[in-house]
Amino acid sequence: MQKILNAAFLTVILLTGLLFQSYDSHAQHGIIRGFVYEKESGEPVIFTNVYLYKTTHGAATDVNGYFTISRIPDGNYELMVTYLGYDTLRVEVTIKGHTVITKQLYLNKASYNLDAVQITAEREEARSDTRTSVIKITPKQISKIPTIGGQPDLAQYLQVLPGVIFTGDQGGQLYIRGGSPIQNKVLLDGMVIYNPFHSIGLFSVFDTDILRNADIYTGGFNAQHGGRISSVMDLTTRDGNKKHLAGKAGASTFGAKLMLEGPIKKQKDNGGSVSFLLSAKNSYLKQSSELIYSYIDTAGLPFNYTDVYGKVSINAANGSKVNIYGFNFNDKVDYTNLATYQWNSTGGGSNWVVIPGNNPVLMEGNFAYSSYDISMKEGSLPERTSSINGFNLGMGFTYFLGKDEIKYGIEMQGFKTEFDFTNLIGRKISQVENTTELAGFVKYKMTRGKLLFEPGFRMQYYASLANFSPEPRLAMKYNFTDRFRLKMAAGLYSQNLISANSDRDIVNLFYGFLSGPDNLQQTFDGKDVNHKLQKSEHIILGAEFDPFDNLTANVEVYYKNFSQLTNINRNKIFDDNSDYNNPNNPNYKPEYLRKDFIIENGNANGFDVSLKYEVRKIYLWAVYSLAFVNRFDGIIEYVPHYDRRHNVNLVGSYRFGSELAWELNARWNMGSGFPFTQTQGFYEKLLFEQGAATNYNIANGQLGVIYAGYNKARLPYYHRLDLSLMHRIRIGERGLLEFNLSVTNIYDRDNIFYVNRITGEKVYQLPIMPSFGMNFGF
Repeated sequence: MQKILNAAFLTVILLTGLLFQSYDSHAQHGIIRGFVYEKESGEPVIFTNVYLYKTTHGAATDVNGYFTISRIPDGNYELMVTYLGYDTLRVEVTIKGHTVITKQLYLNKASYNLDAVQITAEREEARSDTRTSVIKITPKQISKIPTIGGQPDLAQYLQVLPGVIFTGDQGGQLYIRGGSPIQNKVLLDGMVIYNPFHSIGLFSVFDTDILRNADIYTGGFNAQHGGRISSVMDLTTRDGNKKHLAGKAGASTFGAKLMLEGPIKKQKDNGGSVSFLLSAKNSYLKQSSELIYSYIDTAGLPFNYTDVYGKVSINAANGSKVNIYGFNFNDKVDYTNLATYQWNSTGGGSNWVVIPGNNPVLMEGNFAYSSYDISMKEGSLPERTSSINGFNLGMGFTYFLGKDEIKYGIEMQGFKTEFDFTNLIGRKISQVENTTELAGFVKYKMTRGKLLFEPGFRMQYYASLANFSPEPRLAMKYNFTDRFRLKMAAGLYSQNLISANSDRDIVNLFYGFLSGPDNLQQTFDGKDVNHKLQKSEHIILGAEFDPFDNLTANVEVYYKNFSQLTNINRNKIFDDNSDYNNPNNPNYKPEYLRKDFIIENGNANGFDVSLKYEVRKIYLWAVYSLAFVNRFDGIIEYVPHYDRRHNVNLVGSYRFGSELAWELNARWNMGSGFPFTQTQGFYEKLLFEQGAATNYNIANGQLGVIYAGYNKARLPYYHRLDLSLMHRIRIGERGLLEFNLSVTNIYDRDNIFYVNRITGEKVYQLPIMPSFGMNFGF
């Protein structure tokens, strides 16, 4: 371990030395940096091209609208900014010696559409960014799918992404390329969100109208992210309108929302500002469904939730800024006389961006605190509870060296987990744990001709387990032509958190958190267990092809090796004490019958193919995924309940009518059946409540089930068609009225949810569900 730490430390020193050597050798060259804003609202314009006309010098803005163009020779230049829907901006600049020019650039909305500009911008980004297993999502893209319940939602859009599997409309979860939800890290403005989805499965906790961007890493993510072994969702919210008060109010058959934004101190050209953003949305589906959807359940659909998010953004004249934010999300499911389930998530924090004097560097940081509490009560069974609360902070530095850049930083996270659970035979599993995680990372993005090379390294330390985890990462891309590119990504990953349910649970609304436990097996599959972390290794290979100007194809092949996983031991029968864990005791029992947690391993592999076609009026998106997920618990090999072999998503959007005021959206999803365990028969199960004195000839037992091989059978195929029709009416200069009619499962497909083993009763996913919504923006 010491040799690994020394090698990692040496790597950081060498990369830092190369950085300053490279910077010093080009110190005589000039730098242009700054921010690009939308003139009407003052919001940053993200991922747009800023370049010096008739040169190879240029850069794309980041999620804050920031750009840096460095290593510019002396001379007079024309700085240009181009972006879809905005007038092209041209600014004269002069570079002489070691000049550092900071610009605040404002784009005006265009009176005509610039499809060709957008095509060029996307192609330039594809050539200059490795983009392996990462998908960038904006609110505009989310609105392209049918808006179930009258509002576009991130949860619905995620279901059409390559490699994403969704297990159901009621209590369903998202599984990303073989990883369970606990293995997916969700960040909102740098703050950890422990549960981003509501119980009904169709809605997230995020209001789409406050999102600026979402980066979805389905695997192979680089060193700036860690603490999870499968995937990352990194979401950024808008700052709020800096010029005037604006907002949006809406209501539908599912719920209502209100969003307000505006200036506390108005932004003026080359001046600072203070703005706010406030969003609240809730569901009254339990109440409205008794009237509108009584054909589904006369008692109504038992799903209610409320989400509130607020933010204040303080912006300096040079583009530096500080954001302060807070949230409260809650969810409740009440099955009358059966079960009550609820969770509440609260948090707040701050992030900041600093642009220092005359150095080509960007400084970013964050500090946040969040908590999550969940409970579930089922009939006479003991209540299950879980909670996690804690803080996370980080500081990052990005140096820009021409087309190259180096980013490094530190992170710290501390949290407390509590968990209480009683299994079916009355054995209690409980845990209260405090833990701290420390991490440092560095990555270097280099461009050498047609080759993009992005090595990274992350060192993660888990204090409560006293485990170091060195994690090298790598991403590459080679631009064979302007229209054809090959790419790859690979890395090692680790995490401490585990879920308070098992990968073997088919339907389980209860989703709590635990820290990595000490009470683990000492051996697994005949080998000693030398650490207590969950670990995985990823490798992804892919290709991008643009056969036509408006058509893009992407193919990726992936393999994730989950070399060590931790699961709750559902088979625990005996306490792990001296009566049963001493090999010399005649009552000795194997570890898998007495440990609270068991070790497993497994893998996920497959490939994803996606096609995107986009012109002014038409948007088409097609995805096919082939996936295999396997697990081994030391005794049996099995596939988890989310192992879906084939998955197809087709999305279409068409705008028509005067001023393109009408929009028709459609989405069709088909997936092969999930695995399940068949029932072979029944028997009378005697409990021997009086021990050896029980008279089994007259004792009454319970109904026992004889199971077939675990998850050896498959449910029928799932498929569903959703449609929505939207009409927009302009009111004055800023007003916009939207009417939305949508139908979920339009041909009323009976998609199986689960079958009661005893009665044979079938429970289905949501049937045909029409909904109507209205929004007013101003």
